Amino acid sequence: MTPTPYRFDPDTKIDNLIEEFQNLEPGTETDRVVTVAGRLMLRRVQGKLAFGTLDDASSRIQLFAPSKSTPEFDDFCSLNLGDWIGITGVVMTTRRGELSIRVDQWVRLAEARRPFPDKWHGITDTDTRYRQRYVDLWVTPESRNAFMIRSKMMSLTRRFLEERGFIEVETPIFHPIPGGANARPFTTHHNALDLELYMRVAPELYLKRLTVAGFDKVFELGRVFRNEGVSTRHNPEFSMLELYQAYADYEDIMNLVEELVEYLAIELTGSTVLHFGDKPLDVARPWRRASMIELIKEATGEALSLEMPIEEIRKVADNYGVPYRESYGVGKLVLEIYEKTTEANLWGPIYVTEHPSEVSPLAREHRDKPGVTERFEAILAGRELCNAFSELTDPDEQRKRFESQAAQKADGDDEAMTVDEDYLRALEYGMPPTGGLGIGMDRLAMLLTGVGTIRDVVLFPTLRPEK
Repeated sequence: MTPTPYRFDPDTKIDNLIEEFQNLEPGTETDRVVTVAGRLMLRRVQGKLAFGTLDDASSRIQLFAPSKSTPEFDDFCSLNLGDWIGITGVVMTTRRGELSIRVDQWVRLAEARRPFPDKWHGITDTDTRYRQRYVDLWVTPESRNAFMIRSKMMSLTRRFLEERGFIEVETPIFHPIPGGANARPFTTHHNALDLELYMRVAPELYLKRLTVAGFDKVFELGRVFRNEGVSTRHNPEFSMLELYQAYADYEDIMNLVEELVEYLAIELTGSTVLHFGDKPLDVARPWRRASMIELIKEATGEALSLEMPIEEIRKVADNYGVPYRESYGVGKLVLEIYEKTTEANLWGPIYVTEHPSEVSPLAREHRDKPGVTERFEAILAGRELCNAFSELTDPDEQRKRFESQAAQKADGDDEAMTVDEDYLRALEYGMPPTGGLGIGMDRLAMLLTGVGTIRDVVLFPTLRPEK
């Protein structure tokens, strides 16, 4: 065989050919000559005639290779499954009506030195799928489709926000102080500055600095990093959409979220009804709104209150096997009980509102109800999709919240925040009423593709090293 070329010039994609010639009669040979490229994913030889299946990632098409017109016919028949090849030939249909390209010219573009799995069955071992995604995407059509949907989801989200006046920005990934979420950060060291830095757990505090700076509608769509366990819903690095809208509150953000999710569902699936497992999930607006305490009562019958004595609510936690620290207040215990007894059973879509102030250090106090904040989490199919609130704008109250978080960190809570003096200084310049939002885009992709694990929507998930 001749050496592989340095470049090749396909003039069309297979999906375009299928659309153009879908009604071609059986046994028809056109006068259209095309040049395509892709992987050889199936081949069979029948004497002086060979057939192949070429996949260019847009779709697949049959190759029709008669020995009398196919150059180096024997070499073509000895190609490896998975080899990259370039084909030039006439578009035609066989007598059975199979749309095909006659192999009039061909060249091997790259050799597959490892055997490819059977194209028609994919990779059944999940560990191999995640470690060798470069193979999985070729042999598992469902996997490739999921990532195509994810890519379109990201693009459509940007378009949705930009059409509503939001501008996209980029903020630091290395933070001198971890903040913006209750999470354990990854740490690193900057040699030139001899400085300990933290990979961001959220871009929130930097984006809100931009609100102070006069950016009325701002968003960032990027990676965040949390030093936590790996599960079907968690990967240590993941994609987050964070946005902030000046002059808005959490009710405005609720409307924005359900409008965005409904829009994405229709654009990507053609319907507001998603199928997660065997159960439908209709994301059409409006979504239900209910307080955390109200939902706990629906799930358990327990009538909790933030005015309950600490001993009484600890007994409730004990009854449901909820672990806690001595430092947990009533609000923190309410959250722990909710997460243990209620959240996973909420199908939704539903907004869980009125989170206790104790567990919402960046959210504004509820305008009518003491002890709780104007905060919500959207739950869909038993999973938290987003966290949002009317932002706390008072620098004095924010300092108290930070100091309370710092005390919890000193007590052993690795996920608690610390005092960010520069952010407090920014608030002292004045931040207008603002609504903020963070959406886990990987979990949104899970919903839109109907997959049950985050690893199926993260191209290269974090895994233990191979033995």
